[in-house]
Amino acid sequence: MKQLKPIIFVLGILIFSGIFTHAEQSDILWVGNFSQQKLSEWLPKKFVGQTAYSKAMVDGDMVLKAVSQNSSSGLIKKIRVDIKKYPFLIWRWRIGNRLSGAFDEKLKSGDDYAARIYVVVSGGLAFWNTKALNYVWAKNSPKWSTWPNAFAKDNAIMTALRSSEAPISVWHWEKRNIHEDFKNLFGKDIRFIDAVMLMSDTDNTKKKVTAYYGDIYFSTR
Repeated sequence: MKQLKPIIFVLGILIFSGIFTHAEQSDILWVGNFSQQKLSEWLPKKFVGQTAYSKAMVDGDMVLKAVSQNSSSGLIKKIRVDIKKYPFLIWRWRIGNRLSGAFDEKLKSGDDYAARIYVVVSGGLAFWNTKALNYVWAKNSPKWSTWPNAFAKDNAIMTALRSSEAPISVWHWEKRNIHEDFKNLFGKDIRFIDAVMLMSDTDNTKKKVTAYYGDIYFSTR
């Protein structure tokens, strides 16, 4: 059962553990400093099978590699960010292959992505108020399309930043105004986010995919 699993796990570590990660006051707040081989603050979570995450050297840079084969597991970082001060989330990613087939990503049977990044706002003890933006590398959904997650329609909204038109084995840079995206997609003026999660998953379509994630950070501009 995959319903709300990433969100529920986020809630668990936010409610029952004490300390958030904060960065020094600057224009940049690091989330994933993979080029410096820093993974210690990322927690693994297995849902179905085991997506393998490891450090890898690509084009002379250290990055995070994900290999998913009929699996669904992620890496999550608990981090409290003022998105009015640091509204922009910036990262780069690439995939080694596309998921095959004509599955519908809006259905539970097709809720798989070569790469995705969650930005989560905790509902605290009222876990039903948890909200998550999901930025995904889709296969069959058009670029820039948005839709409610098949397993968490009221809690998670998907946005296809890349789709089948994007070249594989090439780095793609992304920059999203998280504060504005929460306003536009949930109709809420959010001040703080509570966690960021990475996941490459293929458990519903039973496929295999390889993805790479570069450094991830929030920025003031």
